[in-house]
Amino acid sequence: MSQPLSPLPPGSTIGILGGGQLGRMLSLAASRLGLRTHIYCPDPASPAFEVTPHRTIAAYDDEKALAAFAEAVDVVTYEFENVPAATAEFLATRKPLRPGANALAISQDRLAEKRFLSSKNIPLAPWRPVESLTDLAAAMADLGLPAVLKTTRLGYDGKGQRVIRAADEAEAAFAALDPHPLVLEGFMPFEKEISVVIARNGAGEVRAYDVAENVHRDHILFTSTVPADIAPGLARQAAMLAKVIVVALDYVGVLGVEFFVIPGERPSLVVNEIAPRVHNSGHWTEAVCLTDQFEQHIRAVALWPLGDPARMADVVMENLIGDDVLALPARLDGDSQPHLYGKAEPRPGRKMGHINRIRR
Repeated sequence: MSQPLSPLPPGSTIGILGGGQLGRMLSLAASRLGLRTHIYCPDPASPAFEVTPHRTIAAYDDEKALAAFAEAVDVVTYEFENVPAATAEFLATRKPLRPGANALAISQDRLAEKRFLSSKNIPLAPWRPVESLTDLAAAMADLGLPAVLKTTRLGYDGKGQRVIRAADEAEAAFAALDPHPLVLEGFMPFEKEISVVIARNGAGEVRAYDVAENVHRDHILFTSTVPADIAPGLARQAAMLAKVIVVALDYVGVLGVEFFVIPGERPSLVVNEIAPRVHNSGHWTEAVCLTDQFEQHIRAVALWPLGDPARMADVVMENLIGDDVLALPARLDGDSQPHLYGKAEPRPGRKMGHINRIRR
């Protein structure tokens, strides 16, 4: 479907697929710009419902509800990458979908993502597709051990993967992961993990935020520190690679690109994965950027000019996981900006909010 070139006027409605914390923060950002949001999510307890009166509670395959949703909005976006492809394609025939269905399809499938990135000469860890135990044995022979066996779909926060350290672990790892096919990645002895949050609008304008250095705890992002402790040249390379990706995808919106920093006399980068949405490692932008990642995404999908992503202070973003949120008042000081997501119940591994701490 061709997209109109004119920007959405204030008062327009942006439809958001997904009602989690990212949808909530996108909705809050849109409100500041005079834009309405309409949240579509199957879960009646979605935290995004608290910040907008416009909502649809229905399954992602309910075509009657999807058609009514499309009629009620001017453009559709999404807050998570596991929106069913059929849902995205159905809506894209009725209203502009930004980012487009192609970016969603590529990011949903690790094999499709790796093939796409490889075609653009983006550096990756060595990998092989795995459809059978025979494939797995051949892939291990090619890549060596240890290696990481991953599902091609639905893996996040450490889910959907197994590290294989010895050949006798392969069969159990293959049986534990579903659905097939899988992908085997060569183990990278990385020094640190970094990410770039980047935006592109419908006019082709591209703006990248500063590189964040990320630390995970139990496979869940724990802190993002900005600026990252890397050489300026490596930071420029990360931003350049992220730009190659958004341009190649003809992408409209905010995209997160995660990298491993590989040590050496001249450290290098490999892309770990891409996320076609606002990104957890970009939450720090709320505290120290004139235009945070959420406003930037809304500007992009509304076909508005992008804002300035320049960082005005050093900052550390800390996720509040599970019961961490219960101690929030005691952990605040004058240099802290908390943001809670409105989730009713803290559970182990559940992201309940975050704190941005300004570093002076």
